[in-house]
Amino acid sequence: MKLTLGLVLALALLLLACQPATSSTVTVIDGDQTITLQTNERVPSALLDQAGITLIPNDRILLNGLPVEPNHQSPNRQITKSPITIQIRRAIGITIAAPDGEQKLQSSVFTVGEALQEASTWLRADDKVEPALDTPLTEGMKITVTASRELSVSVDGKVVQIRSSAQTVGEALAEAGIPLIGLDYSLPAEKDPLPSDGQVRVVRVSESLILAQKPIPFESELQASADVPLDQTQILQPGETGLTVQRIRIRYENGEELSRLTENETMVRPPEKRILAYGTKIDIKTTVVDGKTIEYWRAVQMWAVSYSPCRSGGDRCYPGTSSGKTVQKGVVALRQDWYLSMQGQRLYIPGYGFASVEDVCGGCKNQDKPLIDLGFSDHDFEPWSTWVTVYFLTPVPANVIYVLE
Repeated sequence: MKLTLGLVLALALLLLACQPATSSTVTVIDGDQTITLQTNERVPSALLDQAGITLIPNDRILLNGLPVEPNHQSPNRQITKSPITIQIRRAIGITIAAPDGEQKLQSSVFTVGEALQEASTWLRADDKVEPALDTPLTEGMKITVTASRELSVSVDGKVVQIRSSAQTVGEALAEAGIPLIGLDYSLPAEKDPLPSDGQVRVVRVSESLILAQKPIPFESELQASADVPLDQTQILQPGETGLTVQRIRIRYENGEELSRLTENETMVRPPEKRILAYGTKIDIKTTVVDGKTIEYWRAVQMWAVSYSPCRSGGDRCYPGTSSGKTVQKGVVALRQDWYLSMQGQRLYIPGYGFASVEDVCGGCKNQDKPLIDLGFSDHDFEPWSTWVTVYFLTPVPANVIYVLE
């Protein structure tokens, strides 16, 4: 009978299958326990039964370093003669603290990353895991997952969108390559937690120093001088402006000047006081005014206005004066401090005539020019508003105001 090649191969496999199973050395490692078996068994669960080892839920079996199921059937179980090593990796207790809660579980995987995958805890690229994903799993380990958050960072004139799982604003900025340098600061502050609204503002701060000159005004001092005529002044010492140099620190925030602080000021040249001599020398003079010869000791340019009892600016007519005389032509009013020193002083005003100081001029107070209010009765009132030369007639009073201010 002629045999075909296919038939020959089939007979060979049949004969091989009928051969008795070959015994092999199997090493079973369970923690610190090592058990060696001589067996022709290849199913892991059966091998563990022979070794007297019991599995608990979540334990892991490694066959020659590769994880297998307990009832794993080796496809070459009848022809394998190599030594077989079975390692039991016992499940250990771990805790996973994730944003959605904390769970405790038993796991026999090798690393933190595998444990998270086994627990269906999925990560974003910027989520933070402690310990690191490649850290070997150990008994009692706590794995903390911090979810990343979206942040809008306003910096350098633009808005940058980032994700971060950092604990503080400063850490998030550093991770994103937006460090705070020098005097820079952030809102919220870099030590604060990430803001609930996700808004972070970076303020770039710079400072510069400048040196600036500052003049110091000099003071003036008045000294009486009997050698200088009345109502004149003479400069005895001209005075000189002083000078200081200031060191000023200028602070800029986001390119705009925020403040200037003078840190130091050094006097380069002190000011020199100006000394003026005011005249106390009184000369009696004679002149002719309006065809009249008068003798006077002082002549002052003053702005002349006029009033009468019913034209005094009050709520009613006021015929009386501060001295008790009646308001009429020949009665004049000066500001109060002058009146107190000059009350009764005889004057001559061109175009008005002889007069004496008898009243206080309420409107003459706090004026930037010397004023005199010329009195009239209501029936002969004349409006005045002009500059005049007021002559102070002899005799010279005992209490002279040498400086009219």
